[in-house]
Amino acid sequence: MLKVLLPTIMLFPTIWFARPKWLWMISTTHSLLIALISLTWLKWTSEPGWTASGPYLATDPLSTPLLVLTCWLLPLMILASQNHINPEPINRRRLYISLLASLQTFLILAFGATEIIMFYIMFEATLIPTLIIITRWGNQTERLNAGIYFLFYTLAGSLPLLVALLLLQQSAGTLSMLLIQYAQPLMLHSWSDKLWWAACLIAFLVKMPLYGVHLWLPKAHVEAPVAGSMILAAVLLKLGGYGMMRMMIMLDPLSKELAYPFIVLALWGVITTGSICLRQTDLKSLIAYSSVSHMGLVAGAILIQTPWGFSGAITLMVAHGLISSMLFCLANTAYERTHSRTMILARGLQVIFPLAAVWWFIANLANLALPPLPNLMGELMIITALFNWAPATIALTGLGTLITAGYSLYMFLMTQRGPTPNHIMKLSPTHTREHLLMVLHLTPVILLVAKPELMWGWCY
Repeated sequence: MLKVLLPTIMLFPTIWFARPKWLWMISTTHSLLIALISLTWLKWTSEPGWTASGPYLATDPLSTPLLVLTCWLLPLMILASQNHINPEPINRRRLYISLLASLQTFLILAFGATEIIMFYIMFEATLIPTLIIITRWGNQTERLNAGIYFLFYTLAGSLPLLVALLLLQQSAGTLSMLLIQYAQPLMLHSWSDKLWWAACLIAFLVKMPLYGVHLWLPKAHVEAPVAGSMILAAVLLKLGGYGMMRMMIMLDPLSKELAYPFIVLALWGVITTGSICLRQTDLKSLIAYSSVSHMGLVAGAILIQTPWGFSGAITLMVAHGLISSMLFCLANTAYERTHSRTMILARGLQVIFPLAAVWWFIANLANLALPPLPNLMGELMIITALFNWAPATIALTGLGTLITAGYSLYMFLMTQRGPTPNHIMKLSPTHTREHLLMVLHLTPVILLVAKPELMWGWCY
């Protein structure tokens, strides 16, 4: 763990003491080296279990894919931000990259934590850099409003979790993930136990986000700069799913009865947010709502607590992280040239940027779960697990899949096809940097087709 954590901490002096003209190159190279080192976590020397580097930090098959995804995204975020951050003063540039590096540090500590309270602290710590990125580098005047939504939704969900964890410490005597699985099962019968169960999960359901507590996400995505949108979609939403997987082990006796309303909300959210996507005019808002739809499937899969459900959830989380991040990058490249996120004002870009249209096409096909990509593996495992749990769910998941195909094609046709408007003139060509960014997003997705057991969690 330290072989990745120490170079990440050493990024800060690198960023602040590098010469201005070398800043982007050095920080990108340094973070890419960290990402390549993190790939060694995927080489399992022991049987599926904890591989510990100390009493407080360890990796296991559940956290490893998310840790590698976190490290892989930092160089991509720096690459994506280069164009619109470059004109700013040097200290603001250094601060921006430092905030991205601090997010990576907190996320490594969150996914690698073996103590639940340490995971909680790092889970909350990610809020601060994200909030600063949204409110200081956001595009529109609404960014402060988006920051307030993001802050209060997260805090309102997280404070009950802190109380629940303190009560768990009192009853179980430990909060170590290594030990708590061997503790006596909790005898939960009273109303206060049901409140404790809800408190344990609500923080993670808000972060995912579950339909009904999702209103902060489209606002945060639309107002955030490209790196903010990338890290939100790719990793911060996955913190919720990861936390739920860790907590569900302890909540078992009550989950069989209390999970029903949350599963219904999650599956209903897949259809509702998909339908909202079909009538969106704002490109970033459409991609944000599609993330809520995909995370609804993940929440449902985790709540039914079957091995296939867990395996499908982690697969879909990793695949969605890469593809959703790629879609936000593509939306940003279009916005930097046309200065509009309204799809009807920036149509027919395929004629002007044919290679960018290829990336749009591949990203949209991956988003609607094209075989044999990991998105399809994850969705098939989740739909199968849900069908096995209750056959009636096939109607909801099937309709959700159809709507996903509908809005993905709608997004492609509205941005790339059709007549080019007359007001679109003198657009600068796409850069090699942007094509490299798309290749670095797609390469892991395609390679995971060859070896999907790397992200199956505990189930291989």
